[in-house]
Amino acid sequence: MSIVQNLENIKKELVSNNINSKIIAVSKTFELSHIQPLIDHGHLAYGENKVQEAKRKWEELLKINNNIQLHLIGGLQTNKSKDAVKLFHYIHSVDREKLVDTLASAETNLNLKRKYFLQVNTGDEDQKSGVSIENTEQLYNYAQKKIDIIGLMCIPPVEEDSKKHFEILRELSIKLNLKELSMGMSHDYLEAGANGATYVRVGSKIFGARD
Repeated sequence: MSIVQNLENIKKELVSNNINSKIIAVSKTFELSHIQPLIDHGHLAYGENKVQEAKRKWEELLKINNNIQLHLIGGLQTNKSKDAVKLFHYIHSVDREKLVDTLASAETNLNLKRKYFLQVNTGDEDQKSGVSIENTEQLYNYAQKKIDIIGLMCIPPVEEDSKKHFEILRELSIKLNLKELSMGMSHDYLEAGANGATYVRVGSKIFGARD
């Protein structure tokens, strides 16, 4: 089955469950030649994990197709902030004050405005990026004065039921009056959509397994 058909099947599945989440096609590790049929089909939202890989793949294409929206869904080092702001329309992984500062500075230097999600570590995992649940409000209060925070993002622990993490994130978004929720991947996007995800990040279900 083609990647275009895979995308259309996911759209139908969302619609049949009364879910209107936007689909970010997670194209990390796939070359542009593999992604091109989706671009030709008119899909506009793509997710990448690494700034350098995304720059290599997308920089030239964005010059001729300014309708494409790139989403950074991986962790971001402060020294890559300028490159990230230059390339990505949405950054889903804001998780500390220092990063907020470097992103705000990059926006000023480049005269660009981007949209951002706070990444919340709902599973309190040491190895995972994200602000803790208890510090999310404090970070939001700091960040929203400097950059445009539109929502929250989470990546639930693999071994746990995603539903409770989606519920935690939704409750936090209501508390902070944030409209956007970035949650759900290939294995749990329907659950995420049912819990209010406005963006789902789907990779292997569209593009197939990664090497």
